[in-house]
Amino acid sequence: MSGDRAPPADGTDKAPVTSVLFVCGMNAIRSPMAEAIARSLLPRGTYIVSAGVRTGNRDPFVDTVLTERQLSLGDRRPQGFADLADSYFDLIVTMAPEAHHTVLDATGSQAVAVEFWPMPDPSVVTGSREQILDAYRDVRERIEARIRQRFLPAPG
Repeated sequence: MSGDRAPPADGTDKAPVTSVLFVCGMNAIRSPMAEAIARSLLPRGTYIVSAGVRTGNRDPFVDTVLTERQLSLGDRRPQGFADLADSYFDLIVTMAPEAHHTVLDATGSQAVAVEFWPMPDPSVVTGSREQILDAYRDVRERIEARIRQRFLPAPG
């Protein structure tokens, strides 16, 4: 499938996506998870990157729940939306209200599709380590399900 374009799997006639940007608040949890998951599922030629409205710190719980799926962020560090070297994407997926408003303001009249995939922030969960990890796993599963729904053909 290398070099193939990822068609939408939701039955719409949206244009195929060859480049996607995932944006959340600090590029520490949701958007880097989405980047890692999308890299594992989308065709090799698809350009995938993530950023945050602000630059946060790498979250070790993200590494833990990605490793459970044999995924890794490697030596990747959080980056800010304003610091991106590339500014054109076929699709920008926002995962938090703040990210959505920032992206809409920044893209203005550009011809780019912006989709809002609201995702809970697992860093606000308290309790045992396992309860916190469960919140991160839940977000990982939600993100994977949305990526599969949006980009991959339905099985059948």
